[in-house]
Amino acid sequence: MRRTILAALPLLALAACQPQAPDGSPAPAPADAPAATAGVTVEPTPYDPPLSARGTEPFWALEVSEETLTLTRPDAEPLSMANPGMRMEGDKATWDALSAGARLYVVAEAKTCSDGMSDLSYPLTVEVRTGDLSLKGCGAKTAELPREGG
Repeated sequence: MRRTILAALPLLALAACQPQAPDGSPAPAPADAPAATAGVTVEPTPYDPPLSARGTEPFWALEVSEETLTLTRPDAEPLSMANPGMRMEGDKATWDALSAGARLYVVAEAKTCSDGMSDLSYPLTVEVRTGDLSLKGCGAKTAELPREGG
């Protein structure tokens, strides 16, 4: 019996080993393995949708939802594209959407912004680029947009 236990010990030790890369570091999980998220807390950011941004001279509005980016202007048809997901570039959040030859590129920075026409203060500075048009304005989480008189 004791021999059987001793013979099984190396097999148990091998079973407990983690696969290793050639350099001795842990091997990456297979591509189809689920992401290890147990116990991981994802902190919210000021850039999590839904977001709203606005600009003046010219007037424009941008809505960022989980699914879409939608730019509206009084002088043009709304431009709506699938949200490709946010990327962080340094301390700025960016979205870069392409659809049917059109591009909508959005940069948001957690930097206080004033729209220039009111005394309202927004937590985000936002720039939207599409074609040769560059629009600058202010934004916030949609539920936290500043309101006049309150």
